[in-house]
Amino acid sequence: METHRATIEGAAGCVEIAYAIPAHPVAVAVVAHPHPLHGGTMDNKVVTTVARAFADAGAATFRFNFRGVGASEGRHDEGRGETDDFLEVAAHARRAVGELPLWLAGFSFGGGVALRASGLVDFERLVLVAPAFRRITGHGLGEPPDPADPNLGAPGRHTAANTIILHGDKDETTVLADSLGWGAVRDVPVLVVPGADHFFHRKLHVIRDVVGRLARPLP
Repeated sequence: METHRATIEGAAGCVEIAYAIPAHPVAVAVVAHPHPLHGGTMDNKVVTTVARAFADAGAATFRFNFRGVGASEGRHDEGRGETDDFLEVAAHARRAVGELPLWLAGFSFGGGVALRASGLVDFERLVLVAPAFRRITGHGLGEPPDPADPNLGAPGRHTAANTIILHGDKDETTVLADSLGWGAVRDVPVLVVPGADHFFHRKLHVIRDVVGRLARPLP
C-alpha cells in the first residue's frame, strides 16, 4: 500500500500524519512513537514495523508525529497533550475510513500514551512495545509504578483478549519488571524477546511476526 502524508487539526495546532488505507480495511490502527525529546518520530523503525504488521493484516494504518515533532505544531506536554493528539488522530481515522474496530499501539513513551488513550476510547486490540509506564504515572522515573494506579488503566479494561506487551530482556531504557507487574494484575501476556534491547535491533522481525499473528483473526 502507498503511504500518504498530511496534516490535520489538533488541540495544539497541526498534527502531521502518515497513513495507508487498503481497498477493504478490516480495522483502523493508530501507532504512537517514542519520546519526542529523545529523537522519537513516527518514522522510528519499531513504529513502522508495527504499522506494517497491522497493514499486512488488512488494517488502515495511521502514524503521527507528537506535538513539536516534524510538521506537528505545539510543545511537548509530558503525555497529557500527546494523549489528546492520539485521540484526535484516531477520531480522524475513523471519520476517513469508517467505524471499524480500533487497534491501538505504541512504542516506549508512545506505549504509555497509547495506554492512556485506551482508557478513553473503545478499542479492540492494544499492542504495547517496551511501554514507558513511568512516564505517565507522575511519580518520577526512579519509582516503580503501582500496577493498580488508575492512570495505568481501570481494572477489567485490559485483558489477555485485547492487550499484549512486547519487551526485550536487554532493555536498559524501560523496565521489564514494570511490564511484568502491570500484566500480572490484569492477566495480560508479556512476550519477552531474548536478546532484544530497547530498540529491538536485529529483532524487528519478531515484532512483525507477533503483531501480525495477533492482528489476524483465528481460522
